[in-house]
Amino acid sequence: MAGLPLSFAEPLLLLGLLSLPVLWWLLRVMPPRPRRIEFPPTRLLFDIAPREETPSRTPWWLTALRLAAAALLIFAAAGPILNPKTGLAGSTAPLLILLDDDWGAASSWDTRIKAADELIANADNDRRGVAIAPLSEPARDITIMPSGAARVALQQLAPHPYTIDRSEALPTIARFLKATGDCEIAWLSDGVDAGRGTDFVSGLAKTIGERTLTIFEGGAPSPLALTAAENAAAKMTVKVLRTDGGLATGVVRALDAKSLPIADARFSFAAGSRETEATFDLPVELRNDITRLEVAGERSAGAVQLLDKRWRRRAIGIVTASTSDTAQPLLAPTFYLTRALAPFADIRLGERVAPQQAIGQFLDQKLPMIVMADVGTLAPDIHDRLAAWIDQGGVLVRFAGPRLAQGDDDLVPVKLRRGGRTLGGSLTWEKPQHLTAFAADGPFAGLAMPKDITVSRQVLAEPDAVLSTKSWASLEDGTPLVTGERRGKGMLVLFHVSADMRWSDLPMSGSFVEMLRRIVDTSGYTPKQGAGVAGEAKAETVAPLHTLDGFGAFGPPPSTAKPLPADFKDHATLDHPPGFYGPAEGPLAVNTLAPADRIAPLDTSAISARRASYTNAEPRDLRGILLSASLALFLIDAIVVAVLGGGLAALVRRRAAPAAIVFALVLGSLLAMPSPIRADEASDDFAMRAVSQTRLAYVVTGNADVDSIVKAGMAGLTLYLAQRTALEAGDPVGVDPAHDELAFFPLIYWPIVPGAPKPPQDAINRIDAYMKQGGTVLFDTRDAVEAAPGDNSGAQTPGMQALRDILSSLDIPELEPVPREHVLTKTFYLLRDFPGRFVSGQTWVESLPREDDEEAAARPARGGDGVSPIIISSNDLAGAWAMRSDGQYMLPLVPGEPKQRDYAFRAGVNIVMYTLTGNYKADQVHAPALIERLGQ
Repeated sequence: MAGLPLSFAEPLLLLGLLSLPVLWWLLRVMPPRPRRIEFPPTRLLFDIAPREETPSRTPWWLTALRLAAAALLIFAAAGPILNPKTGLAGSTAPLLILLDDDWGAASSWDTRIKAADELIANADNDRRGVAIAPLSEPARDITIMPSGAARVALQQLAPHPYTIDRSEALPTIARFLKATGDCEIAWLSDGVDAGRGTDFVSGLAKTIGERTLTIFEGGAPSPLALTAAENAAAKMTVKVLRTDGGLATGVVRALDAKSLPIADARFSFAAGSRETEATFDLPVELRNDITRLEVAGERSAGAVQLLDKRWRRRAIGIVTASTSDTAQPLLAPTFYLTRALAPFADIRLGERVAPQQAIGQFLDQKLPMIVMADVGTLAPDIHDRLAAWIDQGGVLVRFAGPRLAQGDDDLVPVKLRRGGRTLGGSLTWEKPQHLTAFAADGPFAGLAMPKDITVSRQVLAEPDAVLSTKSWASLEDGTPLVTGERRGKGMLVLFHVSADMRWSDLPMSGSFVEMLRRIVDTSGYTPKQGAGVAGEAKAETVAPLHTLDGFGAFGPPPSTAKPLPADFKDHATLDHPPGFYGPAEGPLAVNTLAPADRIAPLDTSAISARRASYTNAEPRDLRGILLSASLALFLIDAIVVAVLGGGLAALVRRRAAPAAIVFALVLGSLLAMPSPIRADEASDDFAMRAVSQTRLAYVVTGNADVDSIVKAGMAGLTLYLAQRTALEAGDPVGVDPAHDELAFFPLIYWPIVPGAPKPPQDAINRIDAYMKQGGTVLFDTRDAVEAAPGDNSGAQTPGMQALRDILSSLDIPELEPVPREHVLTKTFYLLRDFPGRFVSGQTWVESLPREDDEEAAARPARGGDGVSPIIISSNDLAGAWAMRSDGQYMLPLVPGEPKQRDYAFRAGVNIVMYTLTGNYKADQVHAPALIERLGQ
C-alpha cells in the first residue's frame, strides 16, 4: 500500500471486503423479527418473569464483532506483510551507510543487505542521496549516489574472506563528512572485534562529531570461527570461536581433498564461554586425508580451516644399529628419539630384526621419513633402495655413532672424516663445545639459541666450498653440528652427534624436540628452503592455486591475490586471501585466522548513537496474528450466543443459521488462502519420482528443439541399456540445476547451446557441489563437425566457447583426452573412441595420476581414485541416441558408417556403467579374465 509499510501477497483477495455489507444484512435480519399483536389481557402477564428471552434482532455490537472477525479473515487470506521502518529519523540530509564486509558478516550477509536496501528505500522516499562505504576498502572514494545507483552498488558487494581493520577507513570517512557537511550515518555492524575494534569506535566518535549515528547490531546470528587445528597423537582437535551467546552447540565437518565428508565432530560451548574444541577420534590415516574443516551450516570463510601437509601426522620409522639394553632404557638411542618425536608423529620402531631388514620393511610401507641412529655400512640393495626413495621425496635423518664414523657410504649430506673427534678428557687439550648458531636460511632459523648444550664428541666433515651452505647448526669453533641437503624431491639430514647421551647432551634439551619438529614439518611440505638446504637459490614465493570467497566456497584467485613466501604462517589478508597456494601436489594452506587469533564482541558503548536491530528491519508475515484474532472473535461470538440464547440447546435451535453462514465464510476464506506448502509438495513428488528407479537426467536448456532431441536421446539410451544390460532405468528426467535437487541422478547430460545466456551462479554452484559429491556431468557441445581441420579439441567452435564460459566458474580438475588404458574404454564394451552423430571430436575426462613403473604400464585398465566428475564431448551423443515414437532415428549421422550408431550406443553404455560402477574394471584380476574370454 502506497505510503504504508504494509504489503499483501494476494491483494486481489481484499475484494472479499465487498461482501461485508451482505454479511451485515444477513446477520441483521436473522433471526426473523417477531410480529407484534396488541392484546389487552397481556398487561396481566407483565409481572410474570419469563424463563428465557429471545431478542427481536441481533445486537449491533454482536454484529460488529462478527463483521470484524470476517474482515480479519479476509485480510489474513490476502497475506499481509509488514515492512517496518528502520528507525532512522526523517531528514533531508544525505545518508551514509557504513558496512562491515569481512568474514564476520558473511553468515548473515543477506540480512545486512536487506537492511541496507530498506535504508536506501526510505532515503528514496525522502528524496535523499545515499553513499555506501564498505569498511574493507579504505582507499575507495565515498560518493553520494541516487537510490537506484546505490542499490546497484549494494548488490555488487560481497563479504571478504579475511579480517579487516576498520580504523583504516576513518580518514576516508572524515574527508567525505568534511566535504558533505550535514549527513546521517548508519553503521551496519557485524558485532565482531578481531582486533582494534575499540580504536575504530573511538575514532568514529571523534570523526562524526554531532551528526546522527544509528548502529545496527543484534538480531543476526553470531558468527563462528575455526582456528588452531592440531593433529595430535590420538586425535585431531580444532578450536571453535564465537563472539558472545549465539549457537551453543554444533557440528564441525571434516572433508578430504575432493570435498567428500570423512567425519563429523560435535562441539558445545559452556555458559559464557567464547571458545571450545571439536575433536575427531579417527585413525591417523583418515586424519591425514583431511584437507578442510568447516562448521556445518555456517556460510563464512572464518568457519573454515584448511589443512595442508604440515598438519599431517607423519609415520616415522626409527632404526638403530646399537645394542639396546632393556634393563637400562636410558642408554638406548630409541628412547630419546621416541620421546622427542611422539608429540607430533607416529613412531614405528625397527625392533627384533636386523637394521637392514627394518629399513627394507619401512621402505615397503612407504614411510615419508626414516631415522637411522648409528647405522654404518648398508647392503648394496638397501643402499640403492634408500637412494631411490630419497629421490622420490623421502626424508632420511641420520645420527652419528661409532659405526657411522667408520663407514664410507655416500648417504650423508657432506663428506666425513673417518674416526671423528673427541673433545675434552685427559688425552686432549680441547674442551667440550657449545652450540653457537643456526643457519639463517636453514629450517632451524628462528629457534632460540640454547646455551647449556655441550658436545664432547662428533664426526667431522671434510672442508670444501659448499660445506657452509649445507651447515644448519654449528659449534663455537665453526664445525657443523647438523648438515643437510636436498636430493631429488627428498632430503638428507645428518646430526654429527649420537642420538643418546654418549656424545652430547643435545637429546636431553627442548631444542632437540624443536629441531626434529622442523625437520618433520619440512618432510611434509617441502618448498625449496634456499642455500642452506641444497645450495640452490632461495625460492621466493608460491602462487595462489584456489582461494576462498567470503562465504567459504572455493573459486579462482581474485585479481588482488599475490604470491606469498613459502614459509608463510600468518592469517589471510587482502593480498593473500585464504586458500591453497603453490603446486597442486603439495599446496600451502592459508587460513582466515591464525592459530593465535581470537574474536570478541564489539563494544560500541563508547560512542553516542541510536541502536537498531536487524530483526526490526525484516518483513513480518501478519497472517498468523490475524487468523488467531479472527478465531478468538468467533469463539467470543459463540459464547455470547450461548448466553443470550439460554444455553447450548437454544444456540443449536435458534442460532444455527448465522453460525452456519459464518462457518461457511471461514471455510471459504481458508480454502482461498494460498497454500504455503505447494512448493514442498512439488519437490517431494520430484524426489519420489527420481528415487523410485535409477534414472538418467539431462539439463533443460530452454531451446525447444534441443530439449526434444536430448529427451528422445536419453530415452533411446535408456531403452538400449534395458536391452543390453541388467539396468532397467526409468524414464529420463529433465532438470533445472538452479532449482532441482541433483543428488538423485548418477549422470546428468548437459547439451551446450551456443549463444544461450550463462546459467546463474546458483546453478553453477549446485553443479559444482553435485560433482564434488560424486556425481558426473557429461557436457556435449554437439559441434565436432564445425571444428577446423586437425583441431580435434574444437577449441574455437561456438559450443566450446560457451562451455568455457560455464566452466570458468567451476572448480574442475585437470582434464585429458580419454587414454587407451582408461577404465572408461572397458567398463562394458571394449572401445577405442566415443562417437555420436559425429566421430571427429575428442572425449575428455579427469586426468589420471601418472604411473611410470613397468607394472603400471602393463596394466590393461587404469583408473583414478574415483569416477571422473566431468566428461566433455563434442560428438552430439544424444543426437545419435534420439529415436522417434515409431522407432525410427530422428537425426542422420556424419559420416554415417554402418556401425556408427551402434558404437554411439555402446559409448553411452560405457559412460553410464562407468558412473554407476566406478573403477572396478581397473582391477588387474578382472581385466585379464575379460580379455581371455574374448580370445585375445
